[in-house]
Amino acid sequence: MNTLLDAVRTGRCDLVTTLVTPLTDSERRALLPELTTLRREMRTWDWSRRWDAEPTLRALHLAGAACHTGPAAAASWIAARDLRDGRPRDTAPLAALLAGRDPAWRADVAHRLAARTATVEDDYPLIRALLHDTGAPAPTTDGFVHAWARATTTSTDTTTSTTSTTGRRPRPRPRPLRVALREDPYTAQLVPHLFETAEPAPSLTWYDAPRTPGRWPAELAHLATEGTVERRTLLTAAVGRLLRGGRTAHLAFYTDFLDVLDPTTDERAEHTADWIALAADAPSPTAARAQQTLTALFEAGRLPADRLAEMSTAVLFRPEKKLVRAQLVLLGKALRRAPADRHTLLPATAAAFGHPDTALQEKALKLLATHLRPDDDALRADLAFDAEQLGPALRRTAAALLGAIADPAGGPTPDTYEETLPAVPARRPLTTSGRTIAETVELVAALAKTNAPTAEETETALDLLVRHAHQDRTALATALLPALADRYWAREDAGRADPGHLRATELLAAAVLGRLDPADLSPRHPINGHGLGQDCIHDRLHRVTAARAREAALHVLTDPLPFLLATPTWDCGTLEPHDLITRLTAYARQGATPAPADFAQALLRVRRDPQAAAAADALATPEGRRLAAWLTTDGEPAPPTRHVTDQDRSPRNWWGGARPTTHRIVLDVPEHLVIQKDFPAVFHPLGRPRTGTPHCWHWRGQELAHLAVLPQDRETQAVWLLPHLTECAIDEDRGAGEVLSRLAELGGPAGPALHLAVATGLGARHTEDRLAAVDALLVLAARGELDTALLGRELAELLRLGTVKPNRLADAARTAAATGAYATTWAFLAGALPAVLAGTPARGAGELLAVAADCVEHCGPTGPLPEGLAPAATRKGTSQLATQARRLHTALTPVAAG
Repeated sequence: MNTLLDAVRTGRCDLVTTLVTPLTDSERRALLPELTTLRREMRTWDWSRRWDAEPTLRALHLAGAACHTGPAAAASWIAARDLRDGRPRDTAPLAALLAGRDPAWRADVAHRLAARTATVEDDYPLIRALLHDTGAPAPTTDGFVHAWARATTTSTDTTTSTTSTTGRRPRPRPRPLRVALREDPYTAQLVPHLFETAEPAPSLTWYDAPRTPGRWPAELAHLATEGTVERRTLLTAAVGRLLRGGRTAHLAFYTDFLDVLDPTTDERAEHTADWIALAADAPSPTAARAQQTLTALFEAGRLPADRLAEMSTAVLFRPEKKLVRAQLVLLGKALRRAPADRHTLLPATAAAFGHPDTALQEKALKLLATHLRPDDDALRADLAFDAEQLGPALRRTAAALLGAIADPAGGPTPDTYEETLPAVPARRPLTTSGRTIAETVELVAALAKTNAPTAEETETALDLLVRHAHQDRTALATALLPALADRYWAREDAGRADPGHLRATELLAAAVLGRLDPADLSPRHPINGHGLGQDCIHDRLHRVTAARAREAALHVLTDPLPFLLATPTWDCGTLEPHDLITRLTAYARQGATPAPADFAQALLRVRRDPQAAAAADALATPEGRRLAAWLTTDGEPAPPTRHVTDQDRSPRNWWGGARPTTHRIVLDVPEHLVIQKDFPAVFHPLGRPRTGTPHCWHWRGQELAHLAVLPQDRETQAVWLLPHLTECAIDEDRGAGEVLSRLAELGGPAGPALHLAVATGLGARHTEDRLAAVDALLVLAARGELDTALLGRELAELLRLGTVKPNRLADAARTAAATGAYATTWAFLAGALPAVLAGTPARGAGELLAVAADCVEHCGPTGPLPEGLAPAATRKGTSQLATQARRLHTALTPVAAG
């Protein structure tokens, strides 16, 4: 009997140590096969047995590590995940058992363990024990350095512990970080590597104030003071780490450490090029620290003019206004101190002419006006070239100062300005006729493996399945079966599939394969909803699409249809009326009866063209007459009504705190009687009146696909989307903007509801939603459907209610204008500005005025002065509101005066 194996199985770690210690290397290797066999056996144990057999696992881990004589194999066994149970492990027995090995062997194993990122934190005590008395250097992997920093931070000293008067075991006292660093033999080696890891060790950032004794920034500076680590090494390492970049939160430790280290003027001057690089490219907080350091060098007379010019060219290119403003102040000081340096510094100052903030452009222009001399003709010529970046208004001032500038008269006029709008999104036709069974199978198999199929892909696959099932269902099933062999419902031994767990394409494929029971597809059979709310429109839309798919699947099993009527003509979901008339004609010729849900969906998708009504009526069928009526009067939705409410059906946040009352615009959809009367029951909720601000709770991801249910009714869909857009503007919601940008590409009138939805999206909290709203706005403008006056009025009301914040609208408007749509942007801003200028101007009004002034200066003055602009322009002071109001007033005055 193998005594060692018995000791392992019984979990006797002490006995394992006693039995392994006297063995030779060859005897230990001879035991490995049995230990490996036991390891494989334990992998088959269920979790409950492995948990009970935790002593066996530990004994096996100990025995295998001791019996492997090669360092690579030993390290692999020690770090193996299947030999760990997740509980804290006492590494002392293993360290003691390996202590008798050759020092070079132990160091090799230690370095191999340190290279394993996943386990180095757990194995740190063992690694340190293996390295003891080997004379080998410590590993410098990121994981080991992080573990060393953590262990040093939390180290304890048991030698100073005292026995409690209660007789309990003495508790070890925390050892001060300074003492731990002084006593650790690897401190001098590992400290520089703290600045080389990809991310800072988490324990480095455990401080409130970096100068507090016992915290890493203060103690690292103390190491430099006492000479444990060379001060120059630490300074160079910290600056180098900042140059490597990273997240702002990760760089904060290194900047705090430099503050505590407090480099001398000479030390800072040695890294002048590094500070300039940081001021140019580092995250804003780090760049501000670098700018402060360079400013201190300037005050000490250690920053030459050419270096200051190099720094200024880089900093003035940054978007942060605070950094640019501070740099212009520094340039002003330098020009006053040494006027002769103007030939070097003024060209660098001109870099601010390209900044989007006109106030900073004006400040830079004033510096030029103050420090230029009458005989600086060559310098003026150089600066005139840079001044072409200025806006039209400042360009006139620059022309008077510098001489000839391209188009100094003030830029374009309404007659010469040319608006740049994106191309109208191209529509792609859906083609299903003529496609083979092989193409159908390929598409269905691909959709079965995707999580978010598009409406275009789904509709194409549904029609292809219906067409080929009608022509030769057996051939289609034979081709589908191997392509869907990995789907649980496709197996022949799987029994009947549940329609409620299959998506539309899979549902028809399952019907083709005969995996469905017709009774489960009956219209009377309930459809599982995806919404949790009582009035979730997304749940209603899902039920409509599911009912149509079930209807098609039932026909595959009972009475195959030649094709689907509601397959869209275009990828956006729109069905052309002549296509539907042609399909109804083919149905009549083949004696096929249109499926109710399919025909109802076709009506909702058809483009309402009254001129096609006569051809539809000429079919002389009930469906033809219904189509003719739908194309004329029945399909016209009633316009929504609107009111403002402060009612909130969710008065408390998810964490239980009270939500502030907010006024919001609510659109109410009246009842659509035709849908209620003539459509299948599953469609009735789409025609019911919807009031108030319903809060939908549903699974996300199908909103874009649902747009294809009513692709010719953007107004109704905009009403449904508005509550979510409003939450994106006043709360933390996000994601509605993507639906809005796609909604703008659909058909039907672009009326008040859609314009209100776009206006609300322009004030969304998150940038991606605002960008999507800008996309929607530009699509409407490119298609000639944007009513800028209506959009301006909607924005004005939303600004007054507080739904849209001026600074968010300014950001969206700036993005729209930057595409070249300056006239379009000014047209709707003109109607929105009175809302932020009336009474006490709202916060962010200055930013909105700046965008408006920029638009007017680019496209030429058009229209009268917005109400409230004249009083705002007469305000005293240099606030952004007053400055930008005066700028806009000046740009519009010629037209206003006329």
